[in-house]
Amino acid sequence: MHDGLRAALAASHPAWAETALQPLPDRGLAHLHVRLAGTGVLARLPKQSQLGLAPEANLAHERACFERAAPSGHTPRLLGWFPVSRDLPRGGLLVEEIVGRPPVLPDDLPSIARALAALHALPLPPASGRSPLAHVHDPLQDLLAEVTAQARHVPQACLVHSVAAAVEDELRALRALIQAPDRPTRHLIAFDAHPGNFLLHADGRAVLVDLEKCRYGYPGLDLAHATLYTSTTWDAATQAVLSADDVLAFHAAWDEAVGPVMAEAARPWHLHLRRAMWLWSITWCCKWRVLSGRPPGGPGAGEDWSSAHSDDALVAHVRERVDHYLSPAAVARVRDEFQALARAWSA
Repeated sequence: MHDGLRAALAASHPAWAETALQPLPDRGLAHLHVRLAGTGVLARLPKQSQLGLAPEANLAHERACFERAAPSGHTPRLLGWFPVSRDLPRGGLLVEEIVGRPPVLPDDLPSIARALAALHALPLPPASGRSPLAHVHDPLQDLLAEVTAQARHVPQACLVHSVAAAVEDELRALRALIQAPDRPTRHLIAFDAHPGNFLLHADGRAVLVDLEKCRYGYPGLDLAHATLYTSTTWDAATQAVLSADDVLAFHAAWDEAVGPVMAEAARPWHLHLRRAMWLWSITWCCKWRVLSGRPPGGPGAGEDWSSAHSDDALVAHVRERVDHYLSPAAVARVRDEFQALARAWSA
């Protein structure tokens, strides 16, 4: 990786070709990050495509994510990119390095809410200007298709009966929701808004640093992903268990930031989309449990969850979290929270 990045810099960005390279700790399943020392720039190098895209398409998608989100003022600037080559078989991006600290929860939830609000409030481009980001006719139907594909791994994931039954219950609820004629308002969303993907500047401004899953969909999915138990306890640096009151306060901060019109349109969907986002997360856990033990694919492979791509410590952390989230106690905790929030939002 070091030699390939050095060669790619010489070919595409010679001004940085002799810069000292400092690999950052391996903290994510999709990318490696290397600091170009003294420049304020990070090289962001894909290990795989979480969207199942070929290397060239994945690189174009990631570039579009950073470019579309930049006007929010809460994401790193895109500073350059590397084409797919022999040196870097998946290419890479050069992005602004954000100097900041991980969020402390629940204290920093309002900052995260305001960052997401800035992203969601961006003007929706015309349909002809939305590619390569996903902009399907019915994002809810598309989400059901994603969840259904992930749920095919449930039989091999060795779930206890109560957990498998909970997954099936939530699948039925999402299928029923699809039949409703109404839909939430569509906006640019991150679809990977768990707290570990944010850093906070000294002035308290939150920056979303992981952007490869952006799509045109429903903000409620981001609000759920930022505050679900499976998100707030995922990253070791930001682990916290939120109360229902914490979640309600987070939503209130988002409501204030986006204004009453957008807030009122989104409110009836909060619980539905929270349940859908948890279902997406829990079926992903099943998928990872099944696929992570497989050998790695070649450089042209798209989605590739092989644990061979990541450090042993990261793999051990993910395995521990997946095992926990698939436990009866963790599933019961989340579903109990759904009931508490349902009472609060219906009051």
